[in-house]
Amino acid sequence: MNTISCQVIAISALTPVVSKVLLQPAQPTSYTPGQYLQLCLTENDKRPFSIASIPAQDLLELHIGAPAGDNWSSAALQHLQQAFAQGLSVQVEVGLGHAGWRQDSARPVILLAGGTGFSYVHSIAMALAAASQDKPVFLYWGVRQEDALYYQAELQQWAAANANYRFIPVVQEPGANWQGRSGLVHEAVLQDFVSLEAYDIYIAGPFAMAGVAREAFAEQGAHREQMFADAFAYI
Repeated sequence: MNTISCQVIAISALTPVVSKVLLQPAQPTSYTPGQYLQLCLTENDKRPFSIASIPAQDLLELHIGAPAGDNWSSAALQHLQQAFAQGLSVQVEVGLGHAGWRQDSARPVILLAGGTGFSYVHSIAMALAAASQDKPVFLYWGVRQEDALYYQAELQQWAAANANYRFIPVVQEPGANWQGRSGLVHEAVLQDFVSLEAYDIYIAGPFAMAGVAREAFAEQGAHREQMFADAFAYI
């Protein structure tokens, strides 16, 4: 873990409730794709966020969802907005978590995200693309409504760039014009694979979703030691 000072380079809206934050570290950072950082509001108030970027990039990218009533995330976003407005630096701890990408594994990969848990799988997907690993990768992104698929165009390009990549968005409450998959995202995975035994599976999203997915995937053959999520440390 490295504690570093960062300048807030930009804050932009991805959706009405999700913001993209770009941080410029004052020194080189070291982390594994899929690890997270902690934003230090004070010495005793540190808030974790997945890193959406990869180590080869100069900036740290965060996706912070702060819907109405979510004071925990809103306070973190306000801290960043204040620093951005005043030209102040923020302190972050980088390189946390044990659910990072297993680069040496030859197994095919399933990436499963719910909501802004997407930032975690985005980092791993971009790392896989940068490494040009020739193995199947399936990225499932579950959201409540289709307008929350804020990186859909980028992921379609990612999938088009390699015949082994597939992007499967899943909308829980689809509108009349939605042409894709619907329902719960982990159930889409269960529908698509007779057995999950051969796969490395990376999961991020609400703790309840991660727990349900872990048990359901294990019943369909997934090895627990080949499923990775920081949520597993708490459930």
